[in-house]
Amino acid sequence: MQQVLHQRWIMHVDMDAFYASVEVLDDPRLKGLPVIVGGRSSRGVVSTCSYEARKFGVHSAMPLFEAKRLCPHGVFLPVRMARYGEMSEKIMGIFRETSPLVEQLSIDEAFLDLTGMEGLGGAETIAHQVQDRIQDELKLSASVGLAPNKFLAKLASDMKKPHGFVVIEKDKAASLLAPLPVAKIFGIGSSAKEKLAQFGIETIGQLAAEDEVILRKVFGVNADQVKLLAQGLDDRPVISEEEAKSVGRENTFDYDLTDFFSCRDQVLDLCGQVGWRLRRERWAGRTVTLKVKFADFHTITRSSTGDRPVAWDEEIFLLAEQMLRKINVKPGVRLLGVSVSHLFRPEDEPVLRFEEDERLQKRNQAIDALKGKFGEDIIKRGSAGLRKQKQDNYRPGKTGDAGQ
Repeated sequence: MQQVLHQRWIMHVDMDAFYASVEVLDDPRLKGLPVIVGGRSSRGVVSTCSYEARKFGVHSAMPLFEAKRLCPHGVFLPVRMARYGEMSEKIMGIFRETSPLVEQLSIDEAFLDLTGMEGLGGAETIAHQVQDRIQDELKLSASVGLAPNKFLAKLASDMKKPHGFVVIEKDKAASLLAPLPVAKIFGIGSSAKEKLAQFGIETIGQLAAEDEVILRKVFGVNADQVKLLAQGLDDRPVISEEEAKSVGRENTFDYDLTDFFSCRDQVLDLCGQVGWRLRRERWAGRTVTLKVKFADFHTITRSSTGDRPVAWDEEIFLLAEQMLRKINVKPGVRLLGVSVSHLFRPEDEPVLRFEEDERLQKRNQAIDALKGKFGEDIIKRGSAGLRKQKQDNYRPGKTGDAGQ
């Protein structure tokens, strides 16, 4: 019997002004007002704002004092991560009822693989149904992108916000991409954009047609991958959480970090996020990987495997910090990432003896309890405490390259 090859369809769903939308949902009196979520202290930053606030120039990651200057009559609200997490679970529940392949990217966005669903009405029909369910059942707005791959689907979901629905056909992808600015390719920041401009490359079409020798001067070993994206090609699969081989977090900065201490503080925060997710999902891992993307887009990864599995923040940070110390960050770092791989369930393989260090256990459990009740951002670790952490019970293993 001849195998039927289906057209690949990937759906990307991105919630519209998610935090602010949940606040309006819980308090309808806020509808139509410039809602700015991020706290009441002028020292914080904007997490999310409603589209009414965006008309005044307010945007996420903006300092709150600047947001108050631009929009003094705005409604400023604190972050309520527990509530947003509750709504996120309901959204992800709809996704999981739709497709067995769901890759959650953050609290408010995910990829779904809709390939081979012609018998259920086809990918476009199903994608509309998902968007409608979010609107009808949860009273929230989502923007949807549907395309043959992840890159195009994510690009599509951002084209007609809010509540947009954009389909990019495979044979129309190249012509649609051609006139767009190169910055539309995720990961191309201001530094790479400036370097491309020196070679007269400003659009994705020009990037797709450029000689790879030139592109390597800008992107290094990533040149081939960037050129494929510019051509609308992306073969990355949608990886469901059940299939995950590692747990990781990464952060791209608005400006390049050029000193060790700034990078270390960011790595510390990432280790806390990774450790929290590991313990929440009841995972432990053996290998810690540090990812560093420099200002010129060059990326390196370093991995270290200790003599026992890790799950506590302190253990993850100990390995990550040692790897960071061996990397020259002075050229400028635009992204840092931390992940833990070679995962297993501690109860299935009782090697991880949490009782060996009661202080670690009690400290992490106290932090986990706070995060579970109030959200992941309720508490941040200070680097001073971890620097004083005794290393007698934890001996790092071999560190090496995991790829470049």
